[in-house]
Amino acid sequence: MSLIDTSVVIDSLQYDVPKAGAISVITLIELLRGVVEEKRTLLKTHLEEYYSVIGVDNETILEYCRLSHSLRASGETIPEADLIIAATAISRRLELETAGKHFTRLQSHGLMLRLARASS
Repeated sequence: MSLIDTSVVIDSLQYDVPKAGAISVITLIELLRGVVEEKRTLLKTHLEEYYSVIGVDNETILEYCRLSHSLRASGETIPEADLIIAATAISRRLELETAGKHFTRLQSHGLMLRLARASS
């Protein structure tokens, strides 16, 4: 099973070609915040029916802290939401499928990555 990043889920929703896998609760939040309130509950239900939604547990929190400290020490930054998604993938030993090339910087920290081609 792969952890599917927000960018890939958005592409699959736009082109009606869903990807099998799991999503982080952070991805679920990112997707829902951009939807008008009247459609939010229905989309949430559909996403939860299709994807396994992985929450933030103790292992993810500790991995996030390790990554954050390491990146800060080297002067690098990655958006917080993406760092939590990466920590989720690492702590669960899941490959992260994403179009976000900035995630490649986390491969040296144990992130297994599959870069998806961004749709235009």
